[in-house]
Amino acid sequence: MRIVGVIDVRGGLAVHALGGRREEYAPIGLAAGERVNGDAAALARVYADRLGVRELYVADLDAIEGGIGALNAGPLGQVVALGVPVWVDAGVTTPAAANAVLEAGASAVIVGLETLPSLDPLAAISQASGRRRVAFSVDLRNGMPITLPGVEHARWSAAEIARSGAERGVGTVIVLDLARVGTGTGPDLELMTAIRRAVPHVALFAGGGVRGADDVDALARAGCDGALVATALLSGALRLT
Repeated sequence: MRIVGVIDVRGGLAVHALGGRREEYAPIGLAAGERVNGDAAALARVYADRLGVRELYVADLDAIEGGIGALNAGPLGQVVALGVPVWVDAGVTTPAAANAVLEAGASAVIVGLETLPSLDPLAAISQASGRRRVAFSVDLRNGMPITLPGVEHARWSAAEIARSGAERGVGTVIVLDLARVGTGTGPDLELMTAIRRAVPHVALFAGGGVRGADDVDALARAGCDGALVATALLSGALRLT
């Protein structure tokens, strides 16, 4: 199982995500007992140096909410400079936007369901950037897909959306339930098992609710290749060293 340390950035600060209520996210003070005071690069160093995390995920919340023009290259550049592979979610919906994120130093670009007007751009982005560098995030809230109003896929199940993304050439599918993030409720193992059946030939990652090593093991048995984790790393409940 690959554990990817999540860094949510808002207003230039690393913030602690809780239940998808972004207006309530507050800067992170301590990470595994070390003071970071909202510094994204300091948090990345704790993940990599103290906890043994080998991959990082940076979600630029301002870019996600405001479009690619809001991409904050400052914190991203500081994290990339550590030399650890970094996945980046910055509200990408076009090949040009994906290229901008990759040129900023990302090792992989995330295309999130919540910002997509349709699933068709996934094919163009995957072709332009290379499937191994593109991950499709199936964004959920309490198991229900988060979509723009009126889109064709608004009534599809999470498994149907994941399958459609895989068919469009992405190399990785992430199932991210925002309602579970930071809440300690545990991952939805039944859903992850169903999505693994729907997308048998891509890398599959779970995000939201991971409490510790037992949940990681359960996700592995459900067919996941890895998990996106923040709270369990911040608290020290999960260490890889």
